[in-house]
Amino acid sequence: MDKTPVQAILTGKIAPLGDRNVPTGIDKRVVQGPLWLSTTGFVGDHQGDTKVHGGPDKAVHHYPRDHYASWCQEIGNHPLLASAGAFGENLSTYGLTEETVALGDVFRLGNAVVEVSQGRQPCWKLNSRFGVNTMAHQVQKTGRTGWYYRVLEEGEVSSGDILERIERPLQDWPLKRLWQILYVKTLDRDELEQMAALEKLPDGWRRYAQRRLASGKVEDWDRRLKGDKPV
Repeated sequence: MDKTPVQAILTGKIAPLGDRNVPTGIDKRVVQGPLWLSTTGFVGDHQGDTKVHGGPDKAVHHYPRDHYASWCQEIGNHPLLASAGAFGENLSTYGLTEETVALGDVFRLGNAVVEVSQGRQPCWKLNSRFGVNTMAHQVQKTGRTGWYYRVLEEGEVSSGDILERIERPLQDWPLKRLWQILYVKTLDRDELEQMAALEKLPDGWRRYAQRRLASGKVEDWDRRLKGDKPV
């Protein structure tokens, strides 16, 4: 099956971000390894707010290096885009995107095994990190969000290891389809009903679909995207 070299593994310590000095682990730095990957993430990786970041369903964040060229065209040659880690990712690769990766895809990563659990919902911290007030909104609008893994088998991982897809149980559910349901076809009842029934999705994501079906309304994104209130 698909085999993709890992360009970089990154971890981050908690540090203040922006004018509000919000504690966050978004500033990830390259680690050569070997590094132990547990069910809650890489050893040495930290999150500032564990209510909305990290945990078993968001143990590893993957962001395609493929997207960096598009961002350079859209926001300019920002210094963060000169190397992996601009989006707070733990894994950086070429060759995998939201169009080619599906919910529930299982990959062997070094000695570990991981499963795609959900896409990323960008938050206002990207605005502060890039110094672009609309960065989180642009990430959401373009669908270049990256995604998360849950860890099925713990193990050692190193930069240069191969990310090998070994199972694809939901080939009809590429991450781009979930993105379209959440942000484009927001009240498509047929798609929402199918999304709500996906057992591979974390409960929080299925609740988005359930609430929209019940209310006929889309949830407010401002708090997450703009940071108008503490999150």
